[in-house]
Amino acid sequence: MDIFGPKWEAVGPSGKQMLFTGTFPRAMDEKSRIAIPKRIRDALSLSKNAVLYITRGTDSSLAIYTEEGLGRLAERLASASPTQHDVRTFSRLFYAQAEPVDVDGQGRMRIPSALATQAELGNDVVLVGVHDHLELWNRDRWNQYLTEQSPQYDELAERAFLPIPPARP
Repeated sequence: MDIFGPKWEAVGPSGKQMLFTGTFPRAMDEKSRIAIPKRIRDALSLSKNAVLYITRGTDSSLAIYTEEGLGRLAERLASASPTQHDVRTFSRLFYAQAEPVDVDGQGRMRIPSALATQAELGNDVVLVGVHDHLELWNRDRWNQYLTEQSPQYDELAERAFLPIPPARP
């Protein structure tokens, strides 16, 4: 858990977009299920048999989206030129691997085996809030990522907040 504790807040004019923050160590059971922290379930108003979408993420993680979050991502991707090779390739890889997963009455979701294998998930995993989605990491890989990236935090922050150059006509 981060020093500020996990937080989930509705943001934006519609009140539907969620801001995901926090880090949650989890255990994946023998049926490849992980428990979604109560705070997330409550914030998302996840009811029995709710559906989330899980797909391949970046840096060997898995990305987990609400239906609304996946829809916003789809709109953004659809606004890119479908004639660009990278857009077509990414779209195929992303959507072909995306799967709906049910949230059971105990707040658990089953991780599809092909995705769990791809992300090299074992019993020890970490659920991480990343703005508009959640990421699921192999715990050792997450700890290695933190060790490698944390020393660059200030430099990353400076580059992340650079002004966006105007679009070319």
